[in-house]
Order: sequence, then structure tokens, then C-alpha cells
Amino acid sequence: MSHVQSPADMSTGQKVFAFASMCVGMFIALLDIQIVSASLRDIGGGLSAGADDTAWVQTSYLIAEIVVIPMSGWLARVMSTRWLFCVSAAGFTITSLLCGAAWDINSMIAFRALQGFVGGSMIPMVFTTAFMFFQGKQRVIAAATIGAIASLAPTLGPALGGWITDHFNWHWLFFINLAPGLFVTVAVPILVNVDEPDWSLLRGADYLGMTLMALFLGCLEYTMEEGPRWNWFSDRTILATAWISALSGIGFILRSLTFAHPIVDLRALRDRNFALGCFFSFITGVGIFATIYLTPLFLGQVRGYSALQIGEAVFSTGVFQVLTIPVYAFLANRIDLRWIMMLGLACFAASMWDFSPITHDWGAHELLLPQALRGIAQQLSVPPVVTLTLGGLPPARLKLASGLFNLMRNLGGAIGIAGCATLLNDRTNLHFQRLAEHLTTANEPMDALLQQVGARLGQTADAGAAAIRQLGALTMREARTQTFADAFLVIGVCFVIATAMVPLMRKIGAPVAPSADAH
Repeated sequence: MSHVQSPADMSTGQKVFAFASMCVGMFIALLDIQIVSASLRDIGGGLSAGADDTAWVQTSYLIAEIVVIPMSGWLARVMSTRWLFCVSAAGFTITSLLCGAAWDINSMIAFRALQGFVGGSMIPMVFTTAFMFFQGKQRVIAAATIGAIASLAPTLGPALGGWITDHFNWHWLFFINLAPGLFVTVAVPILVNVDEPDWSLLRGADYLGMTLMALFLGCLEYTMEEGPRWNWFSDRTILATAWISALSGIGFILRSLTFAHPIVDLRALRDRNFALGCFFSFITGVGIFATIYLTPLFLGQVRGYSALQIGEAVFSTGVFQVLTIPVYAFLANRIDLRWIMMLGLACFAASMWDFSPITHDWGAHELLLPQALRGIAQQLSVPPVVTLTLGGLPPARLKLASGLFNLMRNLGGAIGIAGCATLLNDRTNLHFQRLAEHLTTANEPMDALLQQVGARLGQTADAGAAAIRQLGALTMREARTQTFADAFLVIGVCFVIATAMVPLMRKIGAPVAPSADAH
């Protein structure tokens, strides 16, 4: 094995190219969370599967990824950053090929779980390597890049997925990973050699902690994903997974705080900036993933948009986020990052407020302003959270802490989506009942509609029933639309609370210089 190369001995060009290669891996791993979301109907049709089974194409990936992300710090110490990233990229590429070639829904779910598990390690390792490679202004640009990818990749997922499905077929949702996956598999071992593997860590490792964590996170993700569909704890399976998650979670926390070398460094939460940063990471996860869930769902259910139309309508968020990257880089070198983050979180809250007057005829034009605000907000809020949370930690703690930080964003996404799905279920019925209360014979517009439909179909009993059905469908559409407005407002409240908490963060001083081997 070649001698470890200290980041200090690498030229800026070498570091930038190595970092960029790792960013490609992180981008495709994050993109694949949401790339299937606008195309689940096409995948289900192609594999002759129902909606309930097809939902697992996304759920299985998320469960596997959320389990492996906090383990990546320990795995990187065992295998070294370069070889874990190489194995992760190679495994992701192979499983992408298998997903594209899946022959039925069961094989697809199995391959997607494998894809999430092997690819998940690429995400937190980019964070730790960036802080080992870069200092000063370079670190600001690196954090801006990571922040952009962390929020842009899931945002672009539905748009890119819709376009691919419309122009080619759903198999290419997975085949597009092959070229970048092969590039990362080859490039990273050549370019990144910043630490040595330490296989001795396999002896005496916290295997009980790993098992408890996998049970805790896997069952929690399952409960969050499936709970809204099965009416939460009235379903015996959901109740069982919730109990398993709660008990194993308590066991995992106790184990992590008492074991000498835990799998996840929960002690880092004693650092106020790190604890608050994990909270902000959680809230931005709620915002990014819940809005990516809600907007395509609204456009599909209420407007009846196709996968491609949904993609085109939500694309504006990504455009405005990219346009904000140079603005952030300019501001970050001149203004306290806490105030930039505060502005970003406030913009996110304002974006949700702009979503709340939503009506049934909103399309790409009406969504432009709130989505533009959200794109700007994502770029101004995520990178400062990354820098303020991880920038002040010594290299020795960075690997284990980065896994926990990234986990919080994905957990925020899972809980945000579950909360919104539950809200959509419960509030739609409530709004429908409230609207139905006004549909009486005294309601002149309703009478006019019924007479209009009756006149079109002829005055028969069947025509009367058809008119009532049409009225019911219109009422349900309005009830759904009002519920989407409720969900956006709830997310907005979360961001108002987060914005108010920003002053609690300390300004970080000069970063600790990285060592060659950040164990």
C-alpha cells in the first residue's frame, strides 16, 4: 500500500479534483432517494405490482441507507476512507445495474435495499474529507458545494426521474448511475489516500451497539414510512416495529454512552454547536424532503400532472438554488455564518407561507415564487449548518460525528414525510366534512352546478347520481387542496422555531488543522 498522503502535501488542484470525484458519488447516492418518486406508477406497471408494494421501492432504499450512514465513520476507520468509498461506489454501481434489470417487485425491493446500504457510506465521507482537505475561504466554498448537493440532489430527483421515464423508460432511472459510479470507483482510490486502514478495530468493536442501532433506525424508518398508510398503531405490525424501535433506541443510547469505543459518538452532542447543528440538520431535512414529497403529490393528485409535467413544475427550485451558490460564497467570507443561516431558515419559513394560499388550479407559474424562495433558502441554510456544526470539531471526532449529523437530516426527512402523510389523511376528511356542511339546498352555486350537469346528461335518475358524484369529486379536490396548505404551514412553523434558535449557536473560531490520519 502506498504511503498516506497528508492533505497539507497535496496541491490545491489535487484536493479539488479528489473532492469533486467524491461529490459525484454523494450526488448519485442522494439523487436515488427521490429519483423514483415521480415514476412509482410506471415501475409498478412494469413489474405488475400494486401501489402498496411499489412504495417499498423507495422505503427499502431509505431504511438501508439510514442504517449504514451512522456506521460509516467506524467503517472508514477500519477500511480507510479511500477503500470504503471505492467499495461503496462499486457496490452502488452493481446494485444500480441489478435494479434496472429487476424481473419482479420482490427482486426490485431487495436490490434497492442493497443499493441504499452499500451506497449510503459515500454521503458522510464527503463531509469529513472536505474538512480534512480545506481551510479558510476554500472551506467555505467546499461547504457551499456540499450543502448544494445535499439539498439539490433530492430536489432534482423527481424532475430528472420524470424526464427519464417520459423519454426512455423506468429502467434508465438506475442505468444512468453506471457511468458516474464506475468513474468514482476508479478515481477515488487513485486520488484520495489520507488515512490508513485499521483492521484491528474489528476486534472488540461494538457489535451489540451496531445491532441495537440497526433495529432502532430500521424499525423507526419502517414505522414512519408505513404508519400513515396503515393508520398507525391500529395496525399490529406498526405497533410492533414502534415498540422494537423505542426499546432498541433506549438500549443503543445507553450502550453508546457507556461503551469505551461506541459506533456513534453521541458524546459529541455535549458540544452546544454540534447539538444545535444536528437539530438544524433535522429541520432542514424536514423542509427539503417533506416539500419534495408534497409538491409532486399535489400536482399529481389535484392537477393530474404526468411525471414529466411534475418534473418541469418543480425544477425551478433547483435553478434558483444553483443561482444562489455564488451569492452564498460571496456572503460567507464577509458575514457571520450564523446570520446567513438565520436568513436562509427565515426564507424557508417565508416560502412555506407563500405555498399556503394554494388553490386547485396552481401550476408551474403559481409555484414559481414559493419554489424560488425555497431554492434560495436551501442554499443559504444548509452550508452554514455544515460549517458551524462540523467545522469546530477536531479531526479525531469528525468521522464518527459526521455520520450522526447526516443521519439527523435523513431522519428529519423520514419524520417530515410521515407527519405530512398523516396530516393529509386526517385533515382531508375534516376539510371534506366542513365543506360538505355547506352543501345544502340553500347553496345557490351548488344548485346551479347540479342543474347544469343534469341538463347536460338529461333529467334522469342516473344523471342526478352523476351530478352528485361530480359534486363529491369537486368537494374532495378542494378538501385535499386545503390540507396541502395546512401541511405547508406546519413546516413553516418548524422553520420559524429554528430561525429563533440560531442566536444560541456560538461563532466558530479558527478551525483545527487536520492531521494526516484523522482517527
